[in-house]
Amino acid sequence: MSNILWLASYPKSGNTWLRAFLANLVANRQTPVALAELPNYARLEADPELYSRLAGRQSTELDFAQLCALRPRVHAAIAASAPKTVFVKTHSFAGLHAGVPLLTPQVSAGAICVVRNPLDVAVSMAHHFGIDLDAAIAYLGDERAATENSALFVSEFLGSWSQHVASWAAMEGPRILILRYEDLLEKPAKTFGKVARLVGLDADRVRVERAIGHANFQSLSAQERRDGFAEAPVAGRHFFRSGRANQWRGQLTRDQVQRLLAAHREQMQRFRYLPAGY
Repeated sequence: MSNILWLASYPKSGNTWLRAFLANLVANRQTPVALAELPNYARLEADPELYSRLAGRQSTELDFAQLCALRPRVHAAIAASAPKTVFVKTHSFAGLHAGVPLLTPQVSAGAICVVRNPLDVAVSMAHHFGIDLDAAIAYLGDERAATENSALFVSEFLGSWSQHVASWAAMEGPRILILRYEDLLEKPAKTFGKVARLVGLDADRVRVERAIGHANFQSLSAQERRDGFAEAPVAGRHFFRSGRANQWRGQLTRDQVQRLLAAHREQMQRFRYLPAGY
């Protein structure tokens, strides 16, 4: 059954924001959908329970090759569990790893991918994972980069930031929507409207605008401060920290900016991220 609509991004690029918008759009409530309810509206491709069930042992005992080998079966199980379109979050590179597709074509109905300026991703990632900026910059340039295999999420293969965004952008088409994080900030009605149109829920403008409001940074941050958020990686560190564009200014040195540009100039130019003077 081809019914998975992938919700994709490189980490710290707006995936949770996209999921929150879609949850509120589908729920169509007068009050925001709680953060704890997001898994009810979008499955997690990296959900350890899915892999543990199929492997017959804990997913944390599996190496990356074993996890990759299980992925097509995990995706098929997710697709079979839903009678219609199912949203599935992924941070995976859109390609093959060790000959296995990281996204199974036979069950895929389309995708929405959010791309964010890597200058801001580096800053956000450093805060999110408690690492320094140089480590975050190196991670974005690592062609072998993958997330860790933990009790919270199984490993996902990312590649470098450039590899990741290029892999998704190469598939752009009628059912593959590529969005810039910055456009979600600057033109929310127009950009989230594209998302609503793709999923067939754009007829009611009030519904779309309410979902945008319920999923804005202030609303999500307030919810996290009140109720917590299971996806926060470090105790005491907020998942929703800033949400702004161009936060890199004043935080990255000129040398750090130039290192990111040296590694990612082609894709940064493609997505209009090259800063003046560089």
